[in-house]
Amino acid sequence: MTKIDIFSGFLGAGKTTLIKKLIEEVYTGEKLVLIENEFGDVSVDGTFLQDAGIEITEMSSGCICCSLVGDFGEALKKVLDQFDPDRILIEPSGVGKLSDVILAVRNVGSDKLTLNSFTTVVDAKKAKMYMKNFGEFFNNQVEFANSIVLSRTSNMSEQKINEVVAMLREHNKDATIITTPWENLDGAKILEAMEHKNTLEAELHRLAEEVERRTEEEHEKMHHHHDHDHDEDEHEHEHHHHHDEDEDEHEHEHEHHHHDEDEHEHHHHHHHGHDADEVFQSWGVETAKKFSEDELREALEDLGSGYKYGVVLRAKGAVEGTDGKWIYFDYVPEETNIREGEPSVTGMLCVIGADIKEDNLKELFGLN
Repeated sequence: MTKIDIFSGFLGAGKTTLIKKLIEEVYTGEKLVLIENEFGDVSVDGTFLQDAGIEITEMSSGCICCSLVGDFGEALKKVLDQFDPDRILIEPSGVGKLSDVILAVRNVGSDKLTLNSFTTVVDAKKAKMYMKNFGEFFNNQVEFANSIVLSRTSNMSEQKINEVVAMLREHNKDATIITTPWENLDGAKILEAMEHKNTLEAELHRLAEEVERRTEEEHEKMHHHHDHDHDEDEHEHEHHHHHDEDEDEHEHEHEHHHHDEDEHEHHHHHHHGHDADEVFQSWGVETAKKFSEDELREALEDLGSGYKYGVVLRAKGAVEGTDGKWIYFDYVPEETNIREGEPSVTGMLCVIGADIKEDNLKELFGLN
């Protein structure tokens, strides 16, 4: 089976730079074909093999690079037959609609192909202008992406980055948006984001499952000690177990999505036919906000104070520090773990518990 990764983006957004980084850092060892497709445009040097529709050059890293003209579908079939690659990277022309490229691949109708990821590279500094002047093409690239990589963010303020993210969210609420400058990111992190393995929803799923597992273990212990005082609690939490193992595959089926100017939020509930007050709740935000370690530690310590934020059972996340280093945190009641880590594709805060108070959490983390 050959995976297809499509990289769209307006001219000069940095598609080629991103592709080169991925080829050097994460696609190593794979039989790789890069297709630069100008949808019928004849190249200036006129060296296309017009009859075959393919021009092949060998890239230094062993990746085969093809330029296609003529019938895209026919040329793609020839690439499959000739090279049988593990992965095909497609870089369409800068003004091509991503939906057209996806359709063209689907129309090939080969059971050897699987559409793996659709990534759009957006020049953060030009996004507003492009959206206004070239909406039909620019918005199409944004709407059909499952991950959006922002370029030119290194000298932008958090506020400007968050404004761009909010604008993109109006056209695509589910894609992972990478706001961290690429040079600070390992290629593997970018690939994870492209393949949707590190989405906020996936993280919230994992945390919810972990909380439920912990609750189940605690109740088993309590049951073992014949502590009848908690019979009622045990009954209440019996409903929270037994999630399907493939739950992550359904991560886009959550019901409540709220967006405001500063960050992308997810709020979801698990429904298993019982009262809402029995259900664990999850709150999560993506944000480019920078935190000092002291500020973060203080906020996490405050999570356990009374019921101001609900009954918080678990919090987890990664945010950029004010000193440029990334801070990863893990919180369970009365225990906070903070460590330095690799840059993440964007800042993320996740909180799980009961009766979660979103507005107070936003205020606590300074996201108002």
